[in-house]
Amino acid sequence: MNIKLLEKEEKFYTAKYDRAFKEVFLKEENEELLLSVLKESLNTKIAKIRQRNIELNSGNIFVRRKYLDILLETDQGLIGIEINSSVEDYLHPRNLAFQCDNYAHYTLVGENYTEDVQIIQINLTYKMQDEELVRRYFIQDETGKKYAQNFQIIEWNMDKLMKFWYDKNEEIIAKYKHLIMLDLPKEELKELSKKDREVEKYMKEIERVNQDPRFREYMTKEEDQKKIYNTQMSKAYNEGISEG
Repeated sequence: MNIKLLEKEEKFYTAKYDRAFKEVFLKEENEELLLSVLKESLNTKIAKIRQRNIELNSGNIFVRRKYLDILLETDQGLIGIEINSSVEDYLHPRNLAFQCDNYAHYTLVGENYTEDVQIIQINLTYKMQDEELVRRYFIQDETGKKYAQNFQIIEWNMDKLMKFWYDKNEEIIAKYKHLIMLDLPKEELKELSKKDREVEKYMKEIERVNQDPRFREYMTKEEDQKKIYNTQMSKAYNEGISEG
């Protein structure tokens, strides 16, 4: 009897992964895609990205990043984007540290202290245990009075957003299709791309990235390192339990 062996389909990395997000959205020719994501994230139109001030190693996918995922200077202010594929205990303190560092740096290099420029961080976060679709954080007192008018962190519950896609909520899908597209698998991207030119462009770009052997090598190494770390942590925890 002949047994047909089915080849295991290669993993498709969506823009849920920060490296895949960067490889698509930081290409100069894909600026319109980035503007679309910013528009839906902020609920306001960004006229132009004047300058990109991001990590120095962004051109080399083999160099591990050290800074905020993406930092943009726009006509709406200084905007940072963090892609969080999961929620860890350190997530909020780390992202707050990034935001405070951006705020301090931008304020200290100026001629005077001003609140004229908005300092905004957008967190696209998966695996959140939260009922809200989006939360907006400020520095303020118990009455709602803001200590600083130009400091804001916006956190999107991306899994809740994806649920609207699977529930076929056409109103929400139309409103947030450029956020929803970020974690759609190939076949569902094709479905959404029939209704939107920018989604179609994103689909072609994320497929291009997944076909790049250098990108896949990077992601394979990164996931392997994460598995090794998780294994070591689990072993240390179990040893600690056994020893009381």
